[in-house]
Amino acid sequence: MTGVALDNLSLGYEGRPVLRGLSGVFPPGRLTGLAGPNGSGKSTLLKGLSGVLHPLGGRIDRGGLKARDIAYLPQDAGLDRQFPITVEELVGLGAWARQGLFGKVGTADRARRDETLETLGLTHVADRPVSELSGGQLQRALFARVLLQDARLVLLDEPFSALDERTATDLSRMVRGWADQGRTVILVLHDLDMARELCDEVLLLAGEAISWGPTSQALTTEALGRARRWAQACEDPAHHHAESRL
Repeated sequence: MTGVALDNLSLGYEGRPVLRGLSGVFPPGRLTGLAGPNGSGKSTLLKGLSGVLHPLGGRIDRGGLKARDIAYLPQDAGLDRQFPITVEELVGLGAWARQGLFGKVGTADRARRDETLETLGLTHVADRPVSELSGGQLQRALFARVLLQDARLVLLDEPFSALDERTATDLSRMVRGWADQGRTVILVLHDLDMARELCDEVLLLAGEAISWGPTSQALTTEALGRARRWAQACEDPAHHHAESRL
């Protein structure tokens, strides 16, 4: 895999751009954090990379990756907590990318599912419905589904928000391990201290790329200042609190 390349990419909704002019490469074996104020295009970029959102202009070259090679965990996973599915079944959905919806679950996949449940500390709740899970347990289950998918491109939208410190630490180590295994890992983070500790590279967004490169070079005072000024200039009241999240 040569990485995921962007060429003058524009993304948005109903013909209105949210992001413009993105060009660069997300290399394999690297963990890239997406940072920026609210509304700066972080989640929009993940939707484009996953294929959920089609470009308004430019292109995305995924280096030959197929849909089954991409694991995408949005900020809102869209999971109906009342849907009658157990933790074991939810995690097992990660194997569908390889088997297809009606494919047979073999012994090897069941063993991997059980190992994944154990790795994420979910074995004791495997037979419970997801409606009984705490927020942290549900996030672990969603991570387990991503882990079972064994994807080459992993996209995570604020995966550690609203988690207790121990769970966030455990899951961040897992994400770091995915990159160390040679996967391309891209995640949205609002905590810049975590970005500095965890990420190899950072793409700082504010409707465009403010900076993109090694974390220490991307998160400079000057770059952060430009992103804050962009947020302050936006008319949307949702941006007024952007500095507290930048």
